[in-house]
Amino acid sequence: MCRSIKTLRPPVLPEEATEEEIRAAALQYVRKVSGFRAPAAHNQEVFDRAVEVIAEATAELLAGLEVRGTARREAV
Repeated sequence: MCRSIKTLRPPVLPEEATEEEIRAAALQYVRKVSGFRAPAAHNQEVFDRAVEVIAEATAELLAGLEVRGTARREAV
């Protein structure tokens, strides 16, 4: 697991995760999986798209999780 990716759900995160936090986690994931901190120009588009897709999936996951003691929230 990439140590710089933090848990983004309550109760670990006391408030709802921000778009910025979700995108940062997605970026760290793509960097870890691809092995590139910053991709070459010819890989930039696919790298950026992967970050966006993973950020969207993360937001959907967080919106759908039911954590004891908290209400489920609407999808982003």
